[in-house]
Amino acid sequence: MLKKILKFAGGFALILLLSAVVIYVATGPRQPDRSSSSAEWLQAGEYSVSSAEFLFVDESRPTSENRGVPGKPTRSFPTTIWYPEASDSALPLIIHSHGIVSNRSEIAYAMEALASRGYIVAAADYPLTSGSTEGGANGNDVVNQPADISFLIDSILGLDGSEKPFAGTIDQNRIGLTGYSLGGLTTYLATYHPQWRDERIAAAIAIAGPSAPFLPAFFNSTDIPFLAIAGTADALIEHQRNAADIVQRNNNASLVTIDGGSHLGFAGISDPMFRFMANPDTIACQAVMAVLGDSPNAVFESMSAASPVIEMGSDMPGICDYGFPETSHPGRQQMITQLAIVSFFESVFNPAPEVRDAARQQLTVALATDFEEVEFAP
Repeated sequence: MLKKILKFAGGFALILLLSAVVIYVATGPRQPDRSSSSAEWLQAGEYSVSSAEFLFVDESRPTSENRGVPGKPTRSFPTTIWYPEASDSALPLIIHSHGIVSNRSEIAYAMEALASRGYIVAAADYPLTSGSTEGGANGNDVVNQPADISFLIDSILGLDGSEKPFAGTIDQNRIGLTGYSLGGLTTYLATYHPQWRDERIAAAIAIAGPSAPFLPAFFNSTDIPFLAIAGTADALIEHQRNAADIVQRNNNASLVTIDGGSHLGFAGISDPMFRFMANPDTIACQAVMAVLGDSPNAVFESMSAASPVIEMGSDMPGICDYGFPETSHPGRQQMITQLAIVSFFESVFNPAPEVRDAARQQLTVALATDFEEVEFAP
């Protein structure tokens, strides 16, 4: 009798597993046409990818007290470096900044895609804005994160001998940034802020990054190529006032808009975990508002008081206070994001003119051709 019960239970479990696989496949994101440029660019590059873990400690700057958690005399950065195997060339370096209550692996799908094409990519958990922050993530610490980026660049450039996991060197003329959400704000600040910017940055991308308070004069500190990626259904960072006009405020920016793109849809965790939700930002808003409190724009108020190129207008967008429209498939959103990131950096950093031209064509034309929910604004 026991054998019959176990046999039945095993068979039932197998049926459930097969059903889950069928549902997973059936509800997956629609792929671009196999013959399309985008399908080709979605393929991994020529290199196998490995990763290594580091703990970098900046002993010159402190970590502030946070909601009763005592401060520290240093700032520590658990860091992942993705790198291409079997490449001994001079390679570009990309530093990624995570969003609030998130972590360094949030868009690993894009980091690995870059590494497969010959990039060194690094991302760290910031001391006071990651999901593991004691006392809860504190968005006000974003003002310290541009200096954190500079420290991370210095630390990675300083790796030598057996501690350096990759075989090649880093081309210091090809250093770029990506950033998501609060990390997108960090990217804006590290690229453009008149006092905080790092002049080594040669190209940058902000993904769902808040930018509404930045006046056109804010972007005059450099003329490097910049790409913004944003979704129209983002419930946290309103598309209209943070992204839609970025190409008018920043003469060197381009914009990839994803119709129906949500905020959480950019994060790797959202597919398949949240693919069945009408808008996964309902979850994101709960997590973010729990740590931002009653004044989500307080950090901008302090920055605008100290800089004439940052202005808190009367129509400053809030966070999570203008509804949750239906969203597109997060898997599609991530394919688009990966394609935009890879083709943008390849259009700037690849040493071969023909590859740069092909990447520029992919970013500016093919992406919107192959994905009907995409609009590109040069």
